[in-house]
Amino acid sequence: MPKPNKIDTKRFTEGELADNKTINRRTFLSFLTFGVSGVAAFFGWKALYNDPIEPKGITGGARKALRNVLNANEQVFNKTLPAGHMAKTYPLSVAAKVPRVNGDIGLKGTDANNWIEVITSPGNILKVTLDDLKSLPKTEHVIDFKCVEGWDQIMHWGGVKFSDFMMHYQLDKQAAMEYVGLHTPDNKYYVGIDMASAMHPQTLLCYEMNGKPLSQDHGYPLRLIIPVKYGIKNLKRIGTLYFSNQRPPDYWAENGYDYYAGL
Repeated sequence: MPKPNKIDTKRFTEGELADNKTINRRTFLSFLTFGVSGVAAFFGWKALYNDPIEPKGITGGARKALRNVLNANEQVFNKTLPAGHMAKTYPLSVAAKVPRVNGDIGLKGTDANNWIEVITSPGNILKVTLDDLKSLPKTEHVIDFKCVEGWDQIMHWGGVKFSDFMMHYQLDKQAAMEYVGLHTPDNKYYVGIDMASAMHPQTLLCYEMNGKPLSQDHGYPLRLIIPVKYGIKNLKRIGTLYFSNQRPPDYWAENGYDYYAGL
């Protein structure tokens, strides 16, 4: 029987040892990285938890550090997204036959007017009726309506482009301002929209869903549909519309949510 090759056996053993050392080193580094990350996460969470809550104003209810992150995200959106980026559209056949209802703030009671007040400047109010809006070119969209709660649904909307409305009423000076504010007739729900998003080609002053007038719980007679924003910005039952160079009040932003709420 041939004798074992002692040199080969020695080399094999040294290779095994080297492999074991590499495994042990990598295991140690993995545990070290995990431990450091865990400690950093704990102290980061603790710092955020102890961070003061911002006072209620145009925004409110969020930890100061979190609000700074949300505001920074808004700047990133504004600088990186191409102007007029479009939300995906879908064939009419896939639109929900029974659209989901979510939220009733500002909708209680059925005494909604068939007109909206457009404050063009302090003391100057333009009353625009639903029939006035229906006389303008109609636009329809089938888009994915997204909620910050995590659900979404493909819905069919019809109405007047916000940009067409602005052009028809010669609101050029107002369009040059930074924001649009909208309130429900009872002023219980209100949003602020950056002008670029308001003038987006898919933003509608919407009076129809699935080819029929809006139902009461979906904002009859008129609501905002803005596909590049989460649902919290899509105000139901518009009562008042105005313009500003400062952020208008926003219901959910006052309660800790993102002011921009962009998609």
